[in-house]
Amino acid sequence: MVCDRCIMAVDTALKNLGLHPLEVRLGYAVIEEEMNDKVHSMICNALEPLGFELIDDMKSRITERIRAEIISLVHYQDTDLKINLSDWLSERLGRDYSSMSKLFSDATGTTIEKYFIAQKIEKAKELLVYGEMTLNEIADRLGYSSAAYLSTQFKSVTGVTPSYFKKTGENCRNPLDKV
Repeated sequence: MVCDRCIMAVDTALKNLGLHPLEVRLGYAVIEEEMNDKVHSMICNALEPLGFELIDDMKSRITERIRAEIISLVHYQDTDLKINLSDWLSERLGRDYSSMSKLFSDATGTTIEKYFIAQKIEKAKELLVYGEMTLNEIADRLGYSSAAYLSTQFKSVTGVTPSYFKKTGENCRNPLDKV
């Protein structure tokens, strides 16, 4: 799940099944009922038409939690992104960062750091399209030490500079779940 509408859709689907969701967050849902084969099957069948799936194995669950936490951090929280990502993720997930990093890389083919950068670049694209902030303000908002560093990383990831991206009006943003 990558947005508030996704959370609402999953919450509604669970309630429509007669279940009692205790918590629904990005990539994570807790229900009051015991999970058995029948409940699992009902949930799978209800989520599939919405474009969601249950993740059953621990490796996939941890990977999705990492993705969800990074998406939430970058796109939905007004937190200072000048953080130590490894410490932050370890605290949020209650796991050793090095094991999470290896697991994530094995599962996705990219590192947590590259995924974090990709999400920050998507947020930069969004803020550039809105046109309400300067590049310096965007760099500060996203935890970059300077607009020059953001520009360098932006070009490295997208192939174009932020100013070219903004000038051309190309809206080549990616859906968050495709980053």
